[in-house]
Amino acid sequence: MSRLFKITCISVICFIMLSGCSSREEKVELIETNQLEQSKTDDKTEEKVSESNEEETLDLSGNFNGITGCAVLYSPSENKYSLYNKDMAEQEVSPYSTFKIISTLIGLHNDIIKDETSTMNYDGTQYPNPEWNENLTLQKAFQTSCIWYFHQIINNVGEQEVKKELSELEYGNCDVSAWEGSNINPYKELNGFWLGSSLKISPYEQVEVLSKIFEGKSFYDSQNVEILKKIMLIEDEQEKKVYGKTGSGTNGEAWFIGFTEKGQQREYFAVYLEDSLQKERVSSSLAQEIALKIIE
Repeated sequence: MSRLFKITCISVICFIMLSGCSSREEKVELIETNQLEQSKTDDKTEEKVSESNEEETLDLSGNFNGITGCAVLYSPSENKYSLYNKDMAEQEVSPYSTFKIISTLIGLHNDIIKDETSTMNYDGTQYPNPEWNENLTLQKAFQTSCIWYFHQIINNVGEQEVKKELSELEYGNCDVSAWEGSNINPYKELNGFWLGSSLKISPYEQVEVLSKIFEGKSFYDSQNVEILKKIMLIEDEQEKKVYGKTGSGTNGEAWFIGFTEKGQQREYFAVYLEDSLQKERVSSSLAQEIALKIIE
């Protein structure tokens, strides 16, 4: 083999190796460039999300009278959130009986119930609340916050469909894994994943979900939403209506969530109390009282 041929072979091999290195370097550079561009895009998306809703902080401590709690208000027309005790307002907790808003829609959507007159049959169990010890309509069950009525609805719909609808609504953590609940009540029919168990949602998220439903941005039929509105009505004044639902736990937790309506304008709210040191003072009626003062 001639010296010239050896030199030529070595040159070709070196060229191929250098070309391969260059190609790999170009690929690495391209990947890094794409990652940088994606990072910039993500940053812009985050900025857009943060800028899409205006937020203001409120001092509502006087309304809570020493009870630990938070409040979230949302005006769609102004696209503005107003928050008291923001950190607490963003923590996910059990929805308790405020979940009856959603289970009503789930029942209507799946034809388990038809309207506010739909009746579920009482099984004869003597419950602590005497108003629950009879056949109940949806209207009466919602107003008395009857757990067994909505337990029947949820069981008839089934875990898979409930999970699907909660995911589409982006309802808190959407966790229905503890389907039968955590036995916080002595009766099986008075337990469920929404009562001090696996399902959790923040006050901020409660307002987001309410807005989605009543501003017509959910998958629920408008007629079913109107049925829900009927049973949620709390106050009906000439110029303003108030719609809401209470909820409470066993260790100083209480909710009142809903919205006000003036003409076509709605404003959404959620008040949540959690004070285990003063649990004898905490109740859903107190949460409602605080909320009604805030939204006056």
